[in-house]
Amino acid sequence: MKKTKTSDLVTVSLCAALMCVCSWIQFPSAVPFTLQTFAVFLTATAFGTKKSLLSTLIYILLGAVGLPVFSGFQGGVGALVGPTGGFILGFIPAVLVIGFLSEKVHRKFIPQTLCCVAGLVICYLTGFLCYGTVYANGNFRSAFFVCILPFIIPDILKILLAVTVSQRIRKIINK
Repeated sequence: MKKTKTSDLVTVSLCAALMCVCSWIQFPSAVPFTLQTFAVFLTATAFGTKKSLLSTLIYILLGAVGLPVFSGFQGGVGALVGPTGGFILGFIPAVLVIGFLSEKVHRKFIPQTLCCVAGLVICYLTGFLCYGTVYANGNFRSAFFVCILPFIIPDILKILLAVTVSQRIRKIINK
């Protein structure tokens, strides 16, 4: 069995911590925006499938056991079954897709950006379906206007920033 390098453990831990901190950074508006998805995109594009998946699982598990790591300093299983729980759980398949595809496109800007868009669609889909089914009583049109539409432009901006930062991180790592 291959031993995990200390640097890998540190990277995974720091990425999980980044997700926690970024979920607390909120921009007030009618629908508050956080940098939570920025951290997910950055982790997946900069560090690939394995590290981003482990970081995301640690982040979600920390929240599930009650630590206030989710937006609004929320924690506990209630946050995962609440209105934003589907989006949080959607981070898991999103990082799998983003990480896997990013590794295949050799970390070039446009393809990596498209990888993040694919991950975002997956995250939107899981969150939208959960919210629409449970909280909008099947009114998916209403759910779309609440859960997706206000976030499209901010999330695209987060993707562009995350891919830019991840490319700089990759240059430093590969030196």
